[in-house]
Amino acid sequence: MAAAHPATEAAPAGDGGHFLTFLLGEGMFATDIRIVREIIQHGPMTAMPLMPHFVRGVINLRGAVVPVIDLHARFGHGPAALGKKSCIVMVEVQRAGERQELGLLVDAVSAVVEIPATAIEPPPGFGAPVRREFIQAMGRMGQRFVVILAPDKAFDIDEMAQLCEAALAEAA
Repeated sequence: MAAAHPATEAAPAGDGGHFLTFLLGEGMFATDIRIVREIIQHGPMTAMPLMPHFVRGVINLRGAVVPVIDLHARFGHGPAALGKKSCIVMVEVQRAGERQELGLLVDAVSAVVEIPATAIEPPPGFGAPVRREFIQAMGRMGQRFVVILAPDKAFDIDEMAQLCEAALAEAA
């Protein structure tokens, strides 16, 4: 599924909007559809030495080297077990004013949904399935909540780069 729209920054989730929902274990998560570029099947990845544990590897996407983030591991739940529905959600995030493409390894993509502003709640104070700063909001979908991720935190390239530098310093 290729996205045909230009790169934009994610809107505040409190405004409501369209979100790509996906599964990680039993949890339903979402990200603003405007940062999603495409969804691809998982395939061979090249492991990179001295990367944080949640960087599963890199892939060659039409000639570009793209890092793939294992969201299970990023959120502190150990590495993802690859299944038939596992896929990579390609997103575009901003880093120092430049666009950076990342792959997000997820268990399955669910749907693109519209969540109105009236169904958006603030993140919980405790008991969330991921670090609180990774959560932009909670979206009510019927009787269930979906965790709307804050892309600037959950997919923070600078934090990941700092972790890589720390791994290099530790190895030296």
